[in-house]
Amino acid sequence: MIKALLWASSGTGFTFFMTALGASMVLLLRRQASPGLHRLMLGFAAGVMIAASMWSLLIPAIEQARTFGLPAWLPAAGGSALGIGFLLAMDCLLPRFTPESFHWHEGRDSRRRAALLVLAVTLHNIPEGMAVAISFALAARTDDPALFTAAAALALGIGVQNFPEGAAISLPLRQEGMSRLKAFLWGTLSGLVEPVFGLLTVLVAGSVQGLMPWLLSFAAGAMLYVVVEELIPEANLTEGGHSGTLGVMAGFLLMMILDVALG
Repeated sequence: MIKALLWASSGTGFTFFMTALGASMVLLLRRQASPGLHRLMLGFAAGVMIAASMWSLLIPAIEQARTFGLPAWLPAAGGSALGIGFLLAMDCLLPRFTPESFHWHEGRDSRRRAALLVLAVTLHNIPEGMAVAISFALAARTDDPALFTAAAALALGIGVQNFPEGAAISLPLRQEGMSRLKAFLWGTLSGLVEPVFGLLTVLVAGSVQGLMPWLLSFAAGAMLYVVVEELIPEANLTEGGHSGTLGVMAGFLLMMILDVALG
């Protein structure tokens, strides 16, 4: 068990580091960006989240449901509906319970959008951390080089995907008016759930395997809610130009290529 935990912590630690590395891109900003760049960043975050919802969450949920003998559509649809419902409830509650850390800007919409963005990406990182941890734990218990190679490839793929996800949180937060350091910390913290939940999964591996399709779909529904409710409308509040739309396309294409090439 100790060996499995050590290997799992190494794999999820790498994916967490890549999230932090992506979030650190905000530290390169020395001034507030133009409104066009602001919309571009929000659109980029939306595109990343759409592609991640499809290729990283819903498609694996459908495939895992089949292996468990479930109707392929059931966890995907049911889990997504639960994720949407959860974020809808949080959307109503956040104006009252938003942490003080988000109170950097006048106006409620800005705080709510930031909180929903962080929450959605954090939920998305939970099943990814669980998958990486289980893969490394299985390789450690069997000492099979092929399983270790597969686990390392999975961690590398998710880690590379986490880089733009970390940036997709920290950069829009910075453009909303948050300080660079605070935006970096929130982007980094969104990835901390990967090693935490990954190690917990290794400890109770037998009881969570069957829940993975539902957890993956739950995270997908939550992410899609934020994209449709907050990011895309805000990215297209423009007096001219297509920077928000181009950002969505760029983020979607980048994340799709990473998911397919490294998945």
